[in-house]
Amino acid sequence: MPPSDLDKIAAIDDPYLLLRVATERLNAAQQEVTELARLRRRVIQELHAQGMSYAQIAEKAGLSRGRIHQIRHTGPAPEGAFLGTGVITVATPLKQEADNARPVVAMEDVAASKRLEDLARGFGLTVELEHVPLTGQIDLNRPGLIVICGPRLSPIMGALYESDPVLEWVKDGAWTLRDSRTGNVYRSGSDSTPSRPVDYAYLGRLPRPDGQGNVLVFTGIHPQGTLGVVHLISTEINTLWGQVADRRFSCVVGVEYDPRTGEPVRAELASPLYRHDED
Repeated sequence: MPPSDLDKIAAIDDPYLLLRVATERLNAAQQEVTELARLRRRVIQELHAQGMSYAQIAEKAGLSRGRIHQIRHTGPAPEGAFLGTGVITVATPLKQEADNARPVVAMEDVAASKRLEDLARGFGLTVELEHVPLTGQIDLNRPGLIVICGPRLSPIMGALYESDPVLEWVKDGAWTLRDSRTGNVYRSGSDSTPSRPVDYAYLGRLPRPDGQGNVLVFTGIHPQGTLGVVHLISTEINTLWGQVADRRFSCVVGVEYDPRTGEPVRAELASPLYRHDED
């Protein structure tokens, strides 16, 4: 009988290596338990939505009705998988605000990533934060990646956005978002005359360059739009998950914000929510 992972770890002679390997394996096991719990709860919800009673689900699964009800109300909510599973990485861009100044992260991007981190942790996800460097170079071929960055700061992100079959970024004096299907153009209120406290943002899940997965991406035309996307995700994640789950999609988010603080007061879909597998 071949040795188990536990047996292999226990056989490590170096105590420091054993400690590190055991810790890494335990972290991986805890993440697996979290995702299995999320999957169980998701399956029960889907079966019930299809018309099965909890008693029928229990009978078919060989579990008690009480156990089914317990699973239904415990563990991480399925809609958390809209953000990813296991470990997710949230990347925000560094910016050069002035000549010879140190690179900085926009205050709004810091707030957006922190709010997204808090939301993800509430769904039992592990979150790591990183920055897109000034060069705009970022490795998109990784699982669980969320990038808060537009095409202006990263040519790699610009190329990723170009893979969208419906929505496109257009530099027309100011940056705008254009819906190629309807012809609608979304221009920030701060770039319009008269100026209005309204911004627009892109939100989508696009294919990784290596074709082995997807990347969740979003950014506003201006920072207020970025905060608005996080507000929309935080308040409507259950609806978003129900509409697109973990599949590819894109949409334009309209954001009204307080002109004094820049904080969103309302965020909603300004365009249809396009599911790319239907194109």
